[in-house]
Amino acid sequence: MRFEANTLIPLFTGVFFSILFLQSGLDKVFNWKSEEEFNKKHFEKTFLKATVPLMLAVLTLMEISTGLLSVVGLFVMWITGETAILFYGNLLAATTFLALFFGQRISKDYGGAQSLVSYFIVSLIAIYFSFPALP
Repeated sequence: MRFEANTLIPLFTGVFFSILFLQSGLDKVFNWKSEEEFNKKHFEKTFLKATVPLMLAVLTLMEISTGLLSVVGLFVMWITGETAILFYGNLLAATTFLALFFGQRISKDYGGAQSLVSYFIVSLIAIYFSFPALP
């Protein structure tokens, strides 16, 4: 594998998203009750309050899927040089950040929403550099 911007950026963002999303998703799995309680309180004054268990399950699935796609994508990139799986992982990362951003804005946690902007920008950069080459 040749190391240049179009390989280093997908490599590092793939590792970054693997760590970020697997840790966050697995934390939700292993601490489900406390995560659910936190989110019920976080969304208690919003129209989303009745959907917290479903919303938490979907978000957990999104996070674990993003982390796993990133890990698999890294191995595929390392072996074949192809970035298609990383690309789809990065698309899912951006989608996950948008879901989190939506929740933070609805709950009026503007500081939390603001902190997601830098992650979202990293996901957009990762999408750009992992876009698979067309034959």
